[in-house]
Amino acid sequence: MVSEHSAATDGETAALALKILVAGGFGVGKTTLVGAVSEIRPLRTEELLSEAGQLVDDTDGVDQKVTTTVAMDFGRITIRSGLSLYLFGTPGQDRFWFLWDELSQGALGAVVLADTRRLEDCFPAVDYFEHRRIPFVVAVNCFAGARAYGAHEVCRALDLDRGTPVVLCDARDRDSGKEVLIRLVEYAGRMHTARLLDSVG
Repeated sequence: MVSEHSAATDGETAALALKILVAGGFGVGKTTLVGAVSEIRPLRTEELLSEAGQLVDDTDGVDQKVTTTVAMDFGRITIRSGLSLYLFGTPGQDRFWFLWDELSQGALGAVVLADTRRLEDCFPAVDYFEHRRIPFVVAVNCFAGARAYGAHEVCRALDLDRGTPVVLCDARDRDSGKEVLIRLVEYAGRMHTARLLDSVG
């Protein structure tokens, strides 16, 4: 977990910055979510999709997509006074997954974005975080024209561990994205506390 503790002066609480990953399949809206919630101009590493990439990138359902993240997206959001989140959007294609181990170092938790039209695309991210015991929430990005599924249906389809939160969101909307991040911070906090108590109990 990334943290920054500034010297407390005049009774102010030390500032805390937490590292959050935003993961999911190709074209699910990771760059959009980071850009929508970030209070700073987000860092993006997008490149135009090439003809060579068309041979390996499955663009079914995202035919309008013309760029792809090749390293990471970065943004920052202040949740409340003294608490900021640093957001790291991961690349979606499997040929870039070698970057995930570096990006996940010190992360409090992760948001796994899901598209119900291509739900199987988020299985690798779910498996990754489950195996590394990194707390995560699944955020279903509600695309126009996609069939609506409830959180319980998505939970069953992904065979999530009991208690893993599933929330519906609009990655383009700042308030919606902020709610997802708040749910993650709350859930990750409970998970880390429970593990700490287990370790000393």
